[in-house]
Amino acid sequence: MTQKVSFTPGDFVVYPAHGVGRVTEIGETVVAGQSLELIAINFTKEKLTLRIPLINACKTGLREVASEETMAGVVAVLSGKSKTRRIQWSKRFQEYTVKINSGDPLAVAEVLRDLYKGPEKTEQTYSERQIFEQALGRLVSEYAVVKNIDEEAACMQLENILKSRSNTANVE
Repeated sequence: MTQKVSFTPGDFVVYPAHGVGRVTEIGETVVAGQSLELIAINFTKEKLTLRIPLINACKTGLREVASEETMAGVVAVLSGKSKTRRIQWSKRFQEYTVKINSGDPLAVAEVLRDLYKGPEKTEQTYSERQIFEQALGRLVSEYAVVKNIDEEAACMQLENILKSRSNTANVE
């Protein structure tokens, strides 16, 4: 029995490992002699089309894009003080990666807030910058869809929110 999902072709969806994509089709396909209902999602930036069995869509974390209320929560998180923990970078790196791959926009916003160093960005290591850029890319694409703006404008808005917050940090 196939689990019913509310996605239709043309809908924007979020797949945790790749970010925002657009449903291109939902249909039956024969794979290894078995008929499967698949949902095809196109990720334009990555030039990738992902096909997921409809029955596994929820298990993989596939979801609709966030609501306006969730994006308001994202703005609140980004506006808050960073909470950098005093643990080894390798442990924080793992925590940040898990948050980014969770697909939760609030968790991704926490990563951005905690890694943002200001316009100079000279204090960041290469790996900190890489994680920051990955989180920013994921959040920008979803923010742009929710706010119905292009990604460049979304990136500017999110960076302005980060710049405008106080630069004091809470260390646990």
